[in-house]
Amino acid sequence: MTAQSEKAAAAVGGGRAAVPDWVRRAAALNELWTFVILVALVLFFTIAAPGKFFTTYDITQIAVNAAIYLVLGVGMTFVIITAGIDLSIGSVLVLAAVAAGEYNIHHGGATSGWGTVALSAVIALAVGTAWGALQGAVVATGKVPPLIVTLGGLGAALGIAELATGGQDPAGAASTHLQNSLGFGKVLGIPWMVVLAAVVTAVFGAVLAGTRFGEHTLAIGSNPTAVRRAGIPVGRQLVKVYGLMGLLAGLGAVMWLASYGTTSIAGHSTDNLKVITAVVLGGTSLFGGRGSVLGTVIGVFIPAVLTTGLIVIGVQQYWQDVAVGVVLVVAVYIDQLRRRTRERA
Repeated sequence: MTAQSEKAAAAVGGGRAAVPDWVRRAAALNELWTFVILVALVLFFTIAAPGKFFTTYDITQIAVNAAIYLVLGVGMTFVIITAGIDLSIGSVLVLAAVAAGEYNIHHGGATSGWGTVALSAVIALAVGTAWGALQGAVVATGKVPPLIVTLGGLGAALGIAELATGGQDPAGAASTHLQNSLGFGKVLGIPWMVVLAAVVTAVFGAVLAGTRFGEHTLAIGSNPTAVRRAGIPVGRQLVKVYGLMGLLAGLGAVMWLASYGTTSIAGHSTDNLKVITAVVLGGTSLFGGRGSVLGTVIGVFIPAVLTTGLIVIGVQQYWQDVAVGVVLVVAVYIDQLRRRTRERA
């Protein structure tokens, strides 16, 4: 740890000594309580639909369906920890998928080789990273609230994707090589999609918990003024954080193409709702300065289990989005109660 980061940590954590031990212990149980909610949901749907829910097939499908949202959730965790937000992730995923898909279409389409697959993936990652970094730069230098920047980014990214495709999902956007490997392939019986999501989670969980990048991200969300006084470039850090979110949205685009073989231009309007819900459920505070990738992992599976369970018991699809929205509001309310408790302590 550098002298500057030590100063930032000291400035941010200066008031922690006054907080009672039991309050700190209760705050550390965020992941535990989220896990309890997840277990309760599994038990409820298992009892409500005996023999139909939580079968081996259901577990596999839930894990595969959650894989893309987990990758997006990891990036969103970093963003929200800085007291920011990114509403544009679904549109950035679509834009990255369209860019990669258009390259694939013009270089062999469904029958394209591994070289084209690799370049398509690089294009998706580059487009996502560039878009995220651009939004971060506007937030950092223009002092425009992240909500407004990313809301504008949501519309702009989707609009560009629609202009490029005429609003239609182009045929041949994904190579069969990509689909047969990452999309449908398995290693030791575990889908590659799940393996990739697990690797991303482990890597960036370690980055958040044990590196200077993670330390600075947490410090910015806790006390940006103290961080600036410590000489840490807040603007540059925000560009990196939003760039990371864009990078993972680009990776999500590659995973989507592999899994579904299409860009699904109209299919990502609620991605931001699902991901933000998962991150907040996992204990990351919308007010910044607190969160963990482990909590996000658990939080991602709550909407996934909820959606699958509602389908199994025969609830209409439209009610699923209502349920996820209600869960988000409840999670934010609980987060506010925790924040007030910490402030009183």
